[in-house]
Amino acid sequence: MHQFKNNIQTLTRRTLLGNTTCGIGAAALASLLQQDSNAFAALPSSADASNQTNRRPDPLAPKPPHFAPKAKNVIYIHLVGAPSHLDLFDHKPELVKQNGKLCPDEMFKGKQLAFIRQQPKLLGTRFKFKPSGQSGLQLSEILPNLQTVADDLCLIKSIHTDQFNHGPAQLVIGTGFGRFGRPSVGAWATYGLGSANKNLPGYVVLITGSVAGAGNALWGSGFLPTVYQGVEFRSQGDPVLFLSNPKGVNPKVRRDIVTAVNQLNQQRLDDVGDPEIATRIDQYELAYRMQTSVPELMDTSKESKRVHEMYGTKPGQKSFANNCLLARRLVQRGVRFVQLFDQGWDHHSGVFSSLPKKAKQVDQPIAALIKDLKSQGMLDETLVVWSAEFGRTPMLQGKSNTGQEKNVGRDHHKEGYTLFMAGGGVKGGYSHGATDELGYKPVKDAVHIHDFNATILHQLGLNHEQLTYKFQGRQYRLTDVHGHVIQPIIA
Repeated sequence: MHQFKNNIQTLTRRTLLGNTTCGIGAAALASLLQQDSNAFAALPSSADASNQTNRRPDPLAPKPPHFAPKAKNVIYIHLVGAPSHLDLFDHKPELVKQNGKLCPDEMFKGKQLAFIRQQPKLLGTRFKFKPSGQSGLQLSEILPNLQTVADDLCLIKSIHTDQFNHGPAQLVIGTGFGRFGRPSVGAWATYGLGSANKNLPGYVVLITGSVAGAGNALWGSGFLPTVYQGVEFRSQGDPVLFLSNPKGVNPKVRRDIVTAVNQLNQQRLDDVGDPEIATRIDQYELAYRMQTSVPELMDTSKESKRVHEMYGTKPGQKSFANNCLLARRLVQRGVRFVQLFDQGWDHHSGVFSSLPKKAKQVDQPIAALIKDLKSQGMLDETLVVWSAEFGRTPMLQGKSNTGQEKNVGRDHHKEGYTLFMAGGGVKGGYSHGATDELGYKPVKDAVHIHDFNATILHQLGLNHEQLTYKFQGRQYRLTDVHGHVIQPIIA
């Protein structure tokens, strides 16, 4: 007994492991094989799939707002390239009167301009403005349809931003910061409120023309979990890439594939807790459900002839007008945030010949969207937004003796411009703020982009200071450390 005790005392850990490797290794291998066997044996039938994946909280489940919302949904229209507010919304008779004169020094010297290098001449609009609706809002003659809904529009004429080039300025208005990496306004809204629809994404993006310079960061999730990013719908082919089953794969086979993959992903999620695995599970399930819901959504042929005539659309047509109609159909089905991008508004030359063509493409469908929402009792709970990354200069870009030449244009302008909202609890037939008599900078109730974004969140019942996400050791929000809700425009 004494000798046995001494042997135990002198036995090292290395000696013990060396003499028992086969036994421990075999036991470990058997355990792992049994776990894998149990895992695959536990894969549910297609009938049980949804119950298995639902044992995890749904990140897109509806969440309560911070306070009673004015709006439930947002249709956010961004005109890529930035239209000239001076030829659409901000009537400046004095600028017209001084057309062709050299601009004042304070409008040029020491200022950041994208392309103008020599002191330019002033450029007044060539379009006539008309008081519209009972409110008398002044709108350009190249927006005849928007003139008919003037009493629903809330013009904000004193917007200013921080960046004067397209990509950074798009990021500022779209994400609150002039560099990549921050969540988009739609991602923040979806993160804050979740989705009211189980069969469609909470955040959908529709594009006409080429993608904006800032790319998909404008509907990205940044440092938020990617489940909150926008999902781009295409107007032709599969609305979402690879949504259709491959040849030879029927719905039951697809369901079984999704079930098996998601069960394996769930096991990995249980082990490591990575939220991106949760996103993958949710996206697989959503894609399966979308195979039924999306084709029905995109098929506008059942809309009445009157509706198509009102929007100026044809079934199956790829156009901005069709995207406006789809936006109404999306919010009608509970999609929280719909974002429309329309490219082609960067008029450095030919502003008086090109701008009317672009205005014609959007004037009728946006007015129709507002009327359509209103007729269906949805405008009060849907905030429609007209946005752009900046405005255009009151100074002429290009060579001109008088400012009357055909090819003259306007440069980028960050100091002051006009955006508008409609519905969603904002005042209709209302004009907020003002720029100086030449349309250069705000002189009344200046509104920064952070204020604009804070107000969008406010209408959804979200406090922009409380809607935060901790990343790299600090709390972030859409409005950074700035922003005030534009209280005077709220109905």
